[in-house]
Amino acid sequence: MNKHKAKQMRLARRHRAIRGSITGTPEKPRLCVKRTNANIYAMIIDDIKGHTLCSASTLDPAFKETGKVGSNKDAAAFVGELVGKRAIELGITTVAFDRGGHLYHGRVAALADAARGAGLVF
Repeated sequence: MNKHKAKQMRLARRHRAIRGSITGTPEKPRLCVKRTNANIYAMIIDDIKGHTLCSASTLDPAFKETGKVGSNKDAAAFVGELVGKRAIELGITTVAFDRGGHLYHGRVAALADAARGAGLVF
C-alpha cells in the first residue's frame, strides 16, 4: 500500500470515530470542515433531516472577490467568519464542531476561531 492511500485510510478512520459521537440536530447542527491542499470548506448540517443549512468555502464568490489564496490560515479565517455570519442570519447560534478527522491545528483551528468570533457557540 502506498503512503498516500494509507494516509487517506487513517484520515477516514479518524473521521468515522469522530462522527460516531457527533450528530447534527435541528437544535444543534453540525459544523463540518473539509480541508484539501488548495481549499477549505465549511458546512452546517442537520443530520436528522439530511440537509445542509448553510455553507461557505474558498470557492465561494464572496471569497473570490477578495483575491486571496485559498490554502492558508487567512483564507480559513475568512471562511469561518462567512459561515458564522450566514448561520447567525438563519438563527443558528450553537453548533457541534466536526473537524473531519484533521488535527485541531492550523487552518482548521483558524476557521473555528473565526466562526466563534462571528457568534457561533461550540
